[in-house]
Amino acid sequence: MNPPDCIFCKVVAGSIPSVKLYEDEHVLAFMDIGPIVKGHALVIPKIHYDPLMETPDPVLAALVSGVRKIACAQMAGLKADGINVTQANGRCAGQAIPHIHFHVIPRFNNDGHQWNWAAKPYASPDEMTRFAERIMEGLTSPRNSSCVKT
Repeated sequence: MNPPDCIFCKVVAGSIPSVKLYEDEHVLAFMDIGPIVKGHALVIPKIHYDPLMETPDPVLAALVSGVRKIACAQMAGLKADGINVTQANGRCAGQAIPHIHFHVIPRFNNDGHQWNWAAKPYASPDEMTRFAERIMEGLTSPRNSSCVKT
């Protein structure tokens, strides 16, 4: 059931206008109204899911296939020099609309956009290993098994 207040569900229903790029039975791709770089598109499932961890694998597969179609079209149609694909989960990660979606952003050598990615090193290889061990423990935790939706 799509929540009645979800902006992206309203786009799917046609009650909010959009400039559609691609649509199939599972996925809708449309232009982002606030592009980082002109040509920026969004790819969403037609059925409401959020976050990534609650989205079934077949839906994710359809989304990634749609992302690839749009990325290829941006490369060919816009003659983009590259593509960024981003996806966020949760407000602290930068997600503004709680409906899983991917941003597909064409990049050009002279587009002027910078991500301001400030990589921060681990204090030591041991610290990195400790984080890796915690993540690997999470792969088999009961909490993770409730997260993976096949």
